[in-house]
Amino acid sequence: MSDFHVEQQEAFTVLGIQKELTSNYTDFAGLAAEKQAFWQIINENGQLERLKMLAISDELFFVNEAVDNKMMYYVGVRADKMDSKADRLIQFPVGEYVVVLSQGDDTYSLSESVINETFGSVLGQVSGYAYVGGPNGVSITGSGDNLNAKMFVPVVQQ
Repeated sequence: MSDFHVEQQEAFTVLGIQKELTSNYTDFAGLAAEKQAFWQIINENGQLERLKMLAISDELFFVNEAVDNKMMYYVGVRADKMDSKADRLIQFPVGEYVVVLSQGDDTYSLSESVINETFGSVLGQVSGYAYVGGPNGVSITGSGDNLNAKMFVPVVQQ
């Protein structure tokens, strides 16, 4: 089980490469396959490395967001301006967030693991707060087999 808490978070922006997820939101295998294929493509074609050159921190983000009634998935970096190497600037507003911490040894697998645990278990354990929608994302830091994940889910007090 991952550690989690609620904390006040300053606003930040993620510059992301996007993928529209077309599987039904309850088709977890289909969504996982789409995300995995996207991760593989951006690693193989150099998009991810080009994006990392624009980062203002060493964090790599995996972001989920509903945009115009579409499920969007982004791989991104913390940035403060738009660039042609990316598709979107994703705004994480100032506010309260459930923050879920985890560790692992594979970037993509760790991100998926903490997302699944957060929405499958953790949010049900957080009392007095409700998820408000908006972007949620996982920040991965570290290297090799010593990776740290920090999931951000915006919430409001009930």
